[in-house]
Parts: sequence; structure tokens; C-alpha cells
Amino acid sequence: MPIGLINASWGGTNVETWISARAIEQVEGFEGLEEELAAFDETVLASEQRARLEAITGPLSDIDEGMDGAKYLWSDPDTNYTAWKEMDIPQLWESAGLAGLDGVVWFAHEFQLDPQDVLNDLEIHLGQIDDNDIAWINGFKIGETQGYNLHRAYHVAKDQLKTGRNIVVVRVEDTGGGGGIYGEAADMYVKLSEKKIALSGSWRFRIGKGDFSSTVGPNSMPSLLYNAMIHPLIPYGIKGAIWYQGESNTSRAYQYRTTFPLLINNWREDWGLGAFPFFFVQLANFMAPSVQPEQSAWAELREAQSLTLSLPNTGMATAIDIGEANDIHPRNKQEVGRRLALNAIRVAYHQDVVASGPSYNAMQIEGNRAMISFDHIGSGLYLKDKYGYVNGFAIAGRDKVFRWARAQIMGDQVMVWSDMVAEPVAVRYAWGNNPDDVNLYNLEGLPAVPFRTDNWPGITVNERYR
Repeated sequence: MPIGLINASWGGTNVETWISARAIEQVEGFEGLEEELAAFDETVLASEQRARLEAITGPLSDIDEGMDGAKYLWSDPDTNYTAWKEMDIPQLWESAGLAGLDGVVWFAHEFQLDPQDVLNDLEIHLGQIDDNDIAWINGFKIGETQGYNLHRAYHVAKDQLKTGRNIVVVRVEDTGGGGGIYGEAADMYVKLSEKKIALSGSWRFRIGKGDFSSTVGPNSMPSLLYNAMIHPLIPYGIKGAIWYQGESNTSRAYQYRTTFPLLINNWREDWGLGAFPFFFVQLANFMAPSVQPEQSAWAELREAQSLTLSLPNTGMATAIDIGEANDIHPRNKQEVGRRLALNAIRVAYHQDVVASGPSYNAMQIEGNRAMISFDHIGSGLYLKDKYGYVNGFAIAGRDKVFRWARAQIMGDQVMVWSDMVAEPVAVRYAWGNNPDDVNLYNLEGLPAVPFRTDNWPGITVNERYR
């Protein structure tokens, strides 16, 4: 039987732009939205944004003012960087007052080195930069990289260093969309033989060149894409929906527990077809793997997605094992599609297939060990590891400090323990931005769903739209 797909998608968008104003304004932080929409005017807003940007930066140039032909003027350490403006790094410069700017921005930051620090070479880590960069230290070029999703790590020779004040300068070129030095603060540091010097914080910046694109976009206000791309489709007869989104809402992951189910109910109500099947992809693993168990907004967003399975006729494709550390867009689209198809076969077409990997059911404490029971084990638990070690588990006692745990499959359960936790009270699995070594599956080849047994407040619990 032929199946048609209606592609109504826009990358990099938040969930609230896909929800009607009538529905979203019922959520805390979105009150009064319909009145704001009535006053919304693209021309006026763009004009105001342009005026604000020009007041901050002055006229923009088509030629990089930091260069003289092929010479990079502002890499000279004698440049008066104190005359430049300040910006907290890391963050995209659109979030720091340069909304809509595409072009070149120069950044400078100084740090101090002791006499013993300059006896050896070192490394400078700048995290991720969107899109391209060239970096100098004390006027010496130390490297350049093209690509928004790559970690910058540059070698610095000891004869390029000075005791006392050292200046790192980065020329960032953005070709469109977000721009700047972004990512995690922990990824920005000077690495010496026996210590690290943090590079996150206040940097100096100056615009070299740029043009101003409109700041009005699908995320400018909630409900814009619902109005433009969803409402016109109603009441076209559909069998169900597939949803792949969430990255743009990780900073407000707890709120996603409300907004994502709201979107599903909003669409179902407006279509008038009842609780039509709705399938979605859980966020894949992304960014640098953590050395120790960590708090994670991405893990909290995945949890919000799992909780949405409480709605009828829903299904989730877990992608925790097929992400890319350096690319927010996983390459293995075929496996994502296969896992979504399994959910469609089960829910929409009522066939008895295993469509989910093992998901947390219950925990029982036995001495210093936790026994974890699962739903959706299919034909049984399966470990993708020839040595028999289950990865990805962490365990904590009443101090709420998580330690990496040892874990072993025991029939249809997993036993979890750590010699550092005598009286465990909580277990987490695949809890982090990028738990890149997870290896627990069912025999049908579907990965275990990330989970935690505790309900301790997360890092996004108080974050709201406004």
C-alpha cells in the first residue's frame, strides 16, 4: 500500500514554535502570547534589531578591518584590546547582542603564566567554534580549523610563551546562522604539564566585517511555525506523525515535560482525528564524553521525552548509541528510520513486534547492590561486549554523589554496584551528554533507554521561556 509523507520541518527550532498560541499560552512563562502575536510585526522588529546592533557595533564593513591585504593586523599582541567590547565566552554571539550578524568577529583573552609554565610546550583548547577560525598566541599563529562542530586544540611551542601576560587571539568567521566560540566552558582551557588554566569567562571582541541578516525567524516567537506550516495542513487526513526535535530545548528540559506532550495533544485536538499515532526520536549522544558522572541538560531532555510515552499511541526510537561526538546530526539515518518503523508497525498497524529496547521498571536494593528490572526486554537482555562488562551505569548513596558502577546481567535483571558506595539509593544509566560506551541491548538489537531511579532536581528545573 503506498504511503505518502508530508514534510513540514525546519531545523534548529524549539518546540514552542510548533504549538498554537491558544495552547502554549496556558503554560507558565507563555501567558499573554496571543496579544503579543497580534502586535508582532516583522518589519518593525527587524528595524529595531538593526538599530540596536548598530548602536552596539557601529557601521559594518564588507572588508575585514582587522586585516591589511593578507596581513592579520589584530593578531599583533600590541593591539589595544582594552578598547574592545566584552563578551562572556563560550556562547554564540547572537545571544550576546550580535543578533543576525554574519561575518568576522575577532576575540582576545589574556592569561598569566608562571616562570615554570614556560619551560615546556602546552596546548590551548578553545572548544567548538562556528564556523571557522584562526588562532594566535602572542602574535604567533598556532592553528586554524574549518567546521562548526570540531573541537579546537592547538599546540603551542615554549618559545612562543612569556612569563606573565600572554594573549590568545581568535579570528572567527561565521558564514550563516549562529556564530562564535560556543560549547562547554570546561572545554576551554590552557593545558600545561601539571595544571589547567580556564579560558572561559570575559573576552574582548571587535567586529572585523559583517552583514546583518534579519533576526526574525521561526524561534522569534512561539506558534510561528504552527501558524505557517501546521495549521494550513489541517484537516488533511493523516495516519500519524513522526517528530525529530529537542536539541533547541535542552536548556529548558524540565519545561519540555509540559510543552512536548502539549504539542501532541494540540495537534490531535486540532486535527480532530482522535489520538493518532505519534512517534519521536530520543536525542542521540552528542559532544565530548564525560570523564566522571555528570549533570546533563541533554539527559534531562531525554527523560522528558521518555515521560511523554505516557500518552496513548506514542512510540520512541532511542538513538543513544548512534550519535556523533562532533556532529549534532547523526549520520546513521537508516537505523533511526528502522527504529521508528518498528514503532509504526506496532502502534499504527497493530503488529506484535518488539519496538523498544529495555526500559527501566523497578529497583531493589540488596545490601550494597542494586537490582534493576526492565520492561521491553524482548527475547532477553543482551550485552554487546565480549568481556561481559555492562557500561554506562552510575550509582550514588545518600550523599547524592554518583560514581561509575560495575554492572552485570543477571537473567532479566542487571546488578549494579560500586566499592565506593556502601549503601546505594540511586542508579543512573546513560545519563550524560554523550554516554558513548553504552552496550546494553535486548536480543532484538534495540538499546536500553537512558534512565535514572532518583527524582532529585536537575540543572534545568527552574529554567523557563521567560
